Amino acid sequence: MLEATHSFIKQIGKKLNLSEQGIDRLLKPDAEHNFDIELKSGQKFKAYRVQHSNKLGPYKGGIRFHQNVNLDEIRALAILMSLKTAAVGLPLGGAKGGVAVNPKELSRAELEEISRQYVRHLVKFIGPDKDIPAPDVNTDQQIIDWMADEYERLTKDKSHASFTGKSLHLGGSEGREAATGRGGVIASARLFQHLGKPKQKLTYAVQGYGNVGSFFATIAQKEQPDWQMVAASDSRAAVYDPSGLDAKELADYKNSGKSFSDFRANGTRLISNEALISLDTDVLVLAALEDALTESNAPKVKAKYIVELANGPINEAAYQYLTHLRQGSVGQASQPVTILPDIIANAGGVIVSYLEWLQNKAGEHWPETKVNAELKKYMVKAVDHVYKSATSQNLSLKEAALAIALKRLTT
Repeated sequence: MLEATHSFIKQIGKKLNLSEQGIDRLLKPDAEHNFDIELKSGQKFKAYRVQHSNKLGPYKGGIRFHQNVNLDEIRALAILMSLKTAAVGLPLGGAKGGVAVNPKELSRAELEEISRQYVRHLVKFIGPDKDIPAPDVNTDQQIIDWMADEYERLTKDKSHASFTGKSLHLGGSEGREAATGRGGVIASARLFQHLGKPKQKLTYAVQGYGNVGSFFATIAQKEQPDWQMVAASDSRAAVYDPSGLDAKELADYKNSGKSFSDFRANGTRLISNEALISLDTDVLVLAALEDALTESNAPKVKAKYIVELANGPINEAAYQYLTHLRQGSVGQASQPVTILPDIIANAGGVIVSYLEWLQNKAGEHWPETKVNAELKKYMVKAVDHVYKSATSQNLSLKEAALAIALKRLTT
């Protein structure tokens, strides 16, 4: 993932006539924090915080708890955060953090211990005007609440602005939990308007029906009645029904702790994740983890549009294949896929995190209608800017988004 991120940046940097020294400076993080967390039980875990750039404002980025977390992944995600905040016009920088742990193997007490220890290691380097962490993969409001509480206990800061993604009683924002999924719906709808398909019937499949994917689908079901979800997957299986799936029913099912491998309903059938990727839908929504599409499975994609709700879900080889003329099944060229890039598509989370931070700094609490309205303004403006840049400069949407971000980070 780090290699692909660097490669994309170098390609766009050259198109912008940036010097190699300028590109290298951009790729190098401001600071890296690499440490061990040892629990009372004796268990030890590697932990990281990479602060990539604060040129545009305080560092901003999530913390993930996942057994596959490593330093290169965190480096790549920190760069993507800098690009994301720059691309959507936020006065924030980019950072990322993580702990190499499977949270499902820890007790609640151990989760709290690891969360508080993470803050103790970093307390001198984070804070409302330095670095404002947020939730990410396998970290939720409870974990962020523990972290925010530990920061306030250690520093006596009572602004609640040290972390975002908190529960409401600790200064969290209305609409934060749904923000990434909602932002994806807003961005997709705006893109389809630009492409001349504002009210066209569209079918879509969601790979990764977790928090982000399920909110995307449930919000789309309410606000985009012309879109029809026909497939959705979790880590074990996918549910498919060509006549359409009920997004809320599936969300409620997943929220009850069940897997799609056990889902049964009239008209639906279970398929594999790989089969979902190859479905003949209009849109493929990638809402799981990075590198979901690689050179091995990209040729199976039949969708005309891809929405990158996860960070880095398409590796470089797959991206190059999908965005150039593909070969059809009988050797005829088919149209390239239009990809709504992650630094735009999934920016709803960081936008509402920024709005939460603003509320905390001002001692305010906004109603959800105001939060959602502000989110929509940022997302629409970002998509409009990217689409205009792409069409005027003959760039892909991803190239245009990166170009916008790089210009803001290097001028």
